[in-house]
Amino acid sequence: MHIPKFELNIPGADCRWWGARSKAIHSPRSIFGPTNGAPSSDIVKKRKIVEHIILLRAKPNISDAEEKDMLDYLYTSQYQMRGILTVSLGRIEGPNSESFTHAVFMRFQQKEDIAKFQSSSYYSKVLDEHVKPVSYGLVSVDFESEVEDDIIPLFRRGEDFNYGVEFMLLISFLETASRESVEDALAHLQKLIIHYSSFIVQATSGCCLDHMDSLYSHASVIRFPSIDDFKLFKESTEYKDVRLLHFH
Repeated sequence: MHIPKFELNIPGADCRWWGARSKAIHSPRSIFGPTNGAPSSDIVKKRKIVEHIILLRAKPNISDAEEKDMLDYLYTSQYQMRGILTVSLGRIEGPNSESFTHAVFMRFQQKEDIAKFQSSSYYSKVLDEHVKPVSYGLVSVDFESEVEDDIIPLFRRGEDFNYGVEFMLLISFLETASRESVEDALAHLQKLIIHYSSFIVQATSGCCLDHMDSLYSHASVIRFPSIDDFKLFKESTEYKDVRLLHFH
């Protein structure tokens, strides 16, 4: 099993990741609805899926063997339970204000599969015996999206998914943010993803489930084939402009 690198992005100003819970602001699906990062087309058949993100803080004294054990059990859970289409996990490379050290990305066929997964005795045992003893402060986020209805993009199979960097973006808009500013920020983010589609293996984004009870209202997961491709995206003028004007 190859463990990819993860990047966790925390914008501020008009939107924030952490802090007091804010009022949910809804935006039209056409602005930030389910997408795989590619321009919409009537020819390409899409399939709805649900993305599940888990963020962990490893304890300072975690050993290499304990880290491997934790990640192995989380990764192989896809072979123990139905409904999980794919799993990607690894260390978070970039610094983040909440000191998260590891991230797990899971894709499910439907919302009901996530509920069954989280309430299963197998997953509870994995958490109790292999995750909680060596980590703390677990946070999870779910969002609905869609991908091309084909085995490679759906199950994230093939050479492009053997190695890479996962870029996770979780957004919670401030209560003072206007509806127009929310829609404008999300629209610019979506345009940026489409503009850099040649650097991106896959991108999914959408509105978070149960966002009334969550810190986040929207999320996106962008897969890059290499750290170099990710840096080209992150260091681009277009990305910096989006951050400066909408997420700084």
